[in-house]
Amino acid sequence: MRIIPTQAESPSLKSIQLQGQMYRYHVMLKPSGAQCNLDCSYCFYLHKQDLLRQPKTPRMAESMLELHIKQYIEAQTGNEVVFSWQGGEPTLMGLEFFQRVVELQNKYKKPKQCIENDIQTNGTLLDEAWCEFLSQHNFLVGLSIDGPAEFHDKHRYNKGGKPTHAKVMHAVELLHRYQIPFNALCVVNRDNAKRPNDVYRFIRDQVQPRMIQFIPGMESAQFQSTAPGHWNLDDLPILGSSAAQPGTNDAVVTDWSIVADDWGYFLSRVWGEWIKKDFGRVFVDQFENIVSMMLGYGAQKCVSGQICGKSLAIEHNGDLFSCDHFVYPEYKLGNIQEIHQGDLVFSEEQKKFAYAKSNSLPQYCRQCPYLQYCWGDCPKDRFLKTPDGEAGLHYLCSGLKRFFHTALLSKSEIMKQLKP
Repeated sequence: MRIIPTQAESPSLKSIQLQGQMYRYHVMLKPSGAQCNLDCSYCFYLHKQDLLRQPKTPRMAESMLELHIKQYIEAQTGNEVVFSWQGGEPTLMGLEFFQRVVELQNKYKKPKQCIENDIQTNGTLLDEAWCEFLSQHNFLVGLSIDGPAEFHDKHRYNKGGKPTHAKVMHAVELLHRYQIPFNALCVVNRDNAKRPNDVYRFIRDQVQPRMIQFIPGMESAQFQSTAPGHWNLDDLPILGSSAAQPGTNDAVVTDWSIVADDWGYFLSRVWGEWIKKDFGRVFVDQFENIVSMMLGYGAQKCVSGQICGKSLAIEHNGDLFSCDHFVYPEYKLGNIQEIHQGDLVFSEEQKKFAYAKSNSLPQYCRQCPYLQYCWGDCPKDRFLKTPDGEAGLHYLCSGLKRFFHTALLSKSEIMKQLKP
């Protein structure tokens, strides 16, 4: 009979043994599972409730919460430990849950260790009480907003199909009033991709976040049933074919997915305005990332790195997965009640996952002049074939190339502006 550890009890930690070495990783915790109060058309996570057979109202038990916090802190030897709360919609857990989070973090943190928290939310449930708590405990907020109402409300609506933009803008007003630092996360889809500067200017001028994060909205047409990397290779379309575009009968992606070339167009147009007017003043994560790589400091985003594997996801029941975008049974590493999460994170299985990013690149990518800025991007989206018919090419390849070309034209100007 297996004994389930409770509260302070924990499976023994075996990975962190070498003195003087730094062990760090990042976990996105989903305390309410896939449950959300919205029904966004492009959500990549709502279907996990059925896929993972979650209860109707998944909730992380306090004993599991304490176990995670204890393990997460003791498995990392850095001076800073960052807790990320996501979903679904994490605010569904209520304020009492997060008040207990802070108590437990204070209980288990090491001497001179800094504990940071961030929470990704749709913003519709934020009120004065939430903002008082977030301000008091220095939470960084990630707020989802897709630009002006005409774009946002087309895809981001509640369970009754009602628009949410007005509520999100109310959350923006509250966050500013309480001086809570927040980032804006904008999903770029087939619709708002056509109006890059309208989207950028609205977020920059009306929302005024600390940082703007643009992410391409896209998923494999089979994403609700087939795990990344487990596609039938014979069915994958070749770059440039009609099936490699959304909206066709045999499309490899969902109808709402962004067109690959539109992603390059969107980023290039926003880059043009940013480099002329906002460089050093407005922070856009993709742009900070490529500037860092231009200057030789390496990638700041996992999708641009040569290897990955240090950003994982824990579900409400303690199941640990290789990545937030790989929450499928095929990528479950184990459960933190049975094996310490530190051992799961630094396991051979997770190392294999991490290095597969570069080891599995097709020759087309290895010969690409932009390889050092891309490394094939995220493996979850490598569902195209190269012109030579080799599988493993990223869906956004053509758009990424366009953006890299545009950005690198500014390299000398950037170097000049940064020169002391």
